[in-house]
Amino acid sequence: MDRSKYIPVLVLTAVVISVQAITAAMGKGFYLTQLTMSAYYSLLIVGLCLLMGYAGQISLGHAGFFAIGGYISAFLTTFDLTPYQTGRLVSFRADTGLLQARQDLYGGHLLTLHPWSACLLAVLVAVTIASVIGGPVLKLKGHYLAMAPLGFGIIVYAIVLATPLFGEADGLSDVPPFELLPGLSISGKLSLRVQNYYIAWVLVIATIILLQNLVHSRVGRALRSIHGAEDAANAMGVDTAQYKLKTFVLSAAFAAIAGVCLTHYNGGIGPSEASIMKSVRYVAIVAIGGMANLWGALVMGSLLNFFSLRGYFGSFDDAVFGTILIVIMLFSPEGLLRMEIVRALSGLFRRGSAEEEAS
Repeated sequence: MDRSKYIPVLVLTAVVISVQAITAAMGKGFYLTQLTMSAYYSLLIVGLCLLMGYAGQISLGHAGFFAIGGYISAFLTTFDLTPYQTGRLVSFRADTGLLQARQDLYGGHLLTLHPWSACLLAVLVAVTIASVIGGPVLKLKGHYLAMAPLGFGIIVYAIVLATPLFGEADGLSDVPPFELLPGLSISGKLSLRVQNYYIAWVLVIATIILLQNLVHSRVGRALRSIHGAEDAANAMGVDTAQYKLKTFVLSAAFAAIAGVCLTHYNGGIGPSEASIMKSVRYVAIVAIGGMANLWGALVMGSLLNFFSLRGYFGSFDDAVFGTILIVIMLFSPEGLLRMEIVRALSGLFRRGSAEEEAS
């Protein structure tokens, strides 16, 4: 068993712990808020990296799956079922613990679906939609393949923007915390800032371990063969249609989970999360990190989202991402971490380490 692939996981774990300790020592704990949000966005990005870099399928509609997860979970955990609590279905759900009673912002009593139930339903809806549209969409080639998910993203954005149940332009607010376990919940409360930081990054680390094992397995080899030469892979007996569809569905599931978690962390969601520019940004980050480089996508996704959330790019946020994408496509199509200067520096580092060990 090759254990070397887990070394980056240990490094990432050490970095996560060190960052939290440094921010605490410097009194900069407020940075953890943006780092937590970046972690949830990174879930979507590494899932998209699997789809684009390994299966070779581009998607400009993943913000739609993110919004589906977030909006459905937000709606189900804020829609008051009190007027219907005498019904059999609501009574059954209350008896099985699928509902929870809580107070709204004004002290009123609400009876809503439990976040766990809402999360499972949200992910199930996203996976079902991905399965339905993935079959015909993934049969397309070239720019047609990019345009079809783009159309899906536009539809989702139009629905959430024009539907009163989803808050229209205002979105949904007053979304309750997501209690994972007793005493452990996804929430934006300042007192739970450190706890939520670790929850988010533990989820990211678990996802990376899962995807690392996947890409180094027989399935990963099949996906790389599809990316390299789909017709040849099909001729060798690889069920390319099924592999592409399952990868598309898996990446949509990660996007929906990210949407659910970030919505409960922020306490709300707005239509901007379903915008086309969000999808373009995710694709740009994957390209910057490297199409078939999960670690590159994770590093670039975390850094660029953190800088964006901190407002370092100001009103030129989208312009900065567009400029970076153009530069990467011109000078390093394989990703920023695979540029010649980075390779040279890493080569010098490895040679220096080898010389130290030899001496």
